[in-house]
Amino acid sequence: MPDPLMMAGLGVGILVGLTGVGGGALMTPLLVLLFGYAPGVAVATDLLFAAVTKACGVAVHYRAGTVDPVVLRRLLLGSLPAALLVGLGLGYLGTEGSSALDLVMRDALGWLLLLSAVGIFCRNRLHKLGTSLRLERAEQFKRWQGGLTVAAGAFIGIAVSVTSVGAGALGAVVLMYLYPFRLQGVRLVATDLAHAIPLAFVAGAMHWMIGAVDWALLGALLTGSVPGVLIGVWLSQRLSVQWLGRAVACLLALSGIKLLSG
Repeated sequence: MPDPLMMAGLGVGILVGLTGVGGGALMTPLLVLLFGYAPGVAVATDLLFAAVTKACGVAVHYRAGTVDPVVLRRLLLGSLPAALLVGLGLGYLGTEGSSALDLVMRDALGWLLLLSAVGIFCRNRLHKLGTSLRLERAEQFKRWQGGLTVAAGAFIGIAVSVTSVGAGALGAVVLMYLYPFRLQGVRLVATDLAHAIPLAFVAGAMHWMIGAVDWALLGALLTGSVPGVLIGVWLSQRLSVQWLGRAVACLLALSGIKLLSG
């Protein structure tokens, strides 16, 4: 009989490769709600799970030349320092009382899942808004574009460090608004994935330092997710996945409501 954790890794890996969403947004609530892991352990383990899983997928995108290096640098300039600062703060708070920290992380996870779901549902509207601003106020929009990207990266860095959610779901929504012409289709997914990898590694390393990573759990998840993400990337270059994004948003919303309801 297949290992449930391995099958969960496989399913999430396929979704990550297809949509760029799912590493934290789906796996962390799965670990908490379905498998009964504490939020701190789930977030810490999932960060490294997402980093390795997405690294396998983004290698294919790099070879295809679909990653935008300029946008990637801007996002990392904001997200990596934010992840380091939050990691140091979590390390201090973790020594004071892990149960209280778990409750905070659980609530933050629920709200971030709801925000991610709203963002996915509003993708098209945000893309249209970004397009109209880019056309009507081109010079002003371009002047603010770099700074807004760094600021968005910082917010995502904080969100990912606390909940493991945001690098895929929120990142894609932000990029659709800020780069409506430059990033579309596979380029959007590829750049979003490429940003998530170093961010998840840095945030995961900070959690590792406070001893929150479950290595046996991580191994079981990766056994399924590594082939899964390669399958997903292969499919993403051949299929339209707009309907799948909406289905993922519904799952995120339901998970967020369940977490917040206790």
